[in-house]
Amino acid sequence: MSLCVYCGSSKGHDRSYMEAARELGYAAAARGIRIVFGGGRVGLMGELADAALSAHGEVLGIIPRHLMEFEVGHNNLTDLRVVESMHERKLEMFRESDAFCILPGGFGTLDETFEMITWGQLGLHAKPVGLLNVNAFWGPLVRMLEHQAEEGFIKQHDLKRCFVAESVEDFFDQLETSPVLSANPESKWS
Repeated sequence: MSLCVYCGSSKGHDRSYMEAARELGYAAAARGIRIVFGGGRVGLMGELADAALSAHGEVLGIIPRHLMEFEVGHNNLTDLRVVESMHERKLEMFRESDAFCILPGGFGTLDETFEMITWGQLGLHAKPVGLLNVNAFWGPLVRMLEHQAEEGFIKQHDLKRCFVAESVEDFFDQLETSPVLSANPESKWS
């Protein structure tokens, strides 16, 4: 099983973001789940990858050539793939993953998250997407999505395409019981 994690190339101001990235990396490795991420060594990306690797987990990084220097490509991964464009990066990350976890991040994290939610809405995939609500980080976004639904721009049932988890343990619990994975008797998320 492979879990794609979208997260910041910065660490943010609150230490809890780094701690959550590390906890997610450790927890995935302990469950035998491969991490797929953007391939950077900096920010939450680096914290996540380093934690998973230190727990003997498998980590696949996918990074565009033009970001190798900017995001400081992580050269100690199980596998680092250098691609030519952001579009290729996102497609490869999607193809290599069975589910998605969203840690705090900036514009890139939002871009990747909304693309996966939208692809699910359009029927292009049925992979679970979960926001890890570290220190209530995603609260304003969740309120915005609910407002969009109230105003008729998002259908209520489409809000359920993305779940909100309050802890790493809660994330894996919800992932295990997601409609997509709970139908699979071979699921190894827990």
